[in-house]
Amino acid sequence: MRTINFLIKPASSLCNLRCRYCFYADEAANRSCASMGVMRMETATELIRSAYREIEPGGMVSFAFQGGEPTMASLDFFRFFTETARKEAPDGVRLTFSIQTNGTLLNEEWAGFFHDENFLVGLSLDGFKELHNAHRIDADGKATWNRLCRSVELLKKHRVEMNALCVVTKQCARSPRKAYETLKKLGFQYLQFIACLDPIGQERGQMPWSLTPEDYGKFLCQLFDLWYQDWEKGAYHSVRLFDDYIHLLLGDGGASTCATCGQCGAYFVVEGDGSVYPCDFYVLDEWKAGRIGEQSLSEIAQGDVFRRFLAWGSEKPDECAGCPWRILCNGGCKNDWVISGSAHNYYCASFKMLFSHAGERMRQIARREWEFRRAQFPENTKLNHRNRS
Repeated sequence: MRTINFLIKPASSLCNLRCRYCFYADEAANRSCASMGVMRMETATELIRSAYREIEPGGMVSFAFQGGEPTMASLDFFRFFTETARKEAPDGVRLTFSIQTNGTLLNEEWAGFFHDENFLVGLSLDGFKELHNAHRIDADGKATWNRLCRSVELLKKHRVEMNALCVVTKQCARSPRKAYETLKKLGFQYLQFIACLDPIGQERGQMPWSLTPEDYGKFLCQLFDLWYQDWEKGAYHSVRLFDDYIHLLLGDGGASTCATCGQCGAYFVVEGDGSVYPCDFYVLDEWKAGRIGEQSLSEIAQGDVFRRFLAWGSEKPDECAGCPWRILCNGGCKNDWVISGSAHNYYCASFKMLFSHAGERMRQIARREWEFRRAQFPENTKLNHRNRS
């Protein structure tokens, strides 16, 4: 394997918050064991070694940590993990570390550790104070925005690379400008906005925070306008979804999410007990593919569960076949598919609304980027010619 990507849940579904819409708490409640507990050091060591047994010379291993709340595994766990990973890494193999956290448990020690180990830290939040405190409460029902902001300042003080992951609820969708401007004011250069998920097995759109296709479409259009205005002014801030669309138009292979590139199975999800799954949205009993230490990564990747999952992911809703925007949408994430006879992407209308509203400006940005690359690196320039004119 040339590249191995892990999404590790070192504290399983354990969390110090009680976010009202938490998708992983819902996912955990829909399997036979809600929490696999905190990962043992022996399991962490075997996970690391399983990657090194299969990584090719000069390859890369990415260790991303998520939850639940991963910092509940303790700073000692993370120190052990990074020390072991670096000590045992084969010569020439590159390592990357990242973590997605609610930020409320961070302190000077954590921030110093993230800096020293070159972690990318993603902070999960709702766009601005009122929204955040309405949905992201702790186990005692208390607001958490101020704790998050203190952590942001700590990470900036220690020069830790960070980004923001903002959950788009119905309420957030009504205030795209406030969310975008608040995140910029906090100092985030890299932003990711993800649609809030409804509970597994329930009809979409029934919860107080549920995001409808119309809500999401309007939000994306307004957010794009704000993002484009900054780009025009030379005050660019990265919005991951929009960046991915530009990469797709350029044809440079830079799309960074499964949903935008239309391919599942890009990583191994490893739960606290070492069990392995093909996707964070499907850490459910039926999709358990093996366990670290019991099968090799190759055996897991080539096993029945991964093969079924990849085959399913290669399918697309019938409505995609004649869609002019397929090259950008790629059918979207299959976790958003509604199966009623044939599959339908719940947010299909949202993305069509966005592409109709912003498609020409996306092409404009892609053309400018291509021209810049051609001037700087004429021998390496590549552009998707179907979308250049």
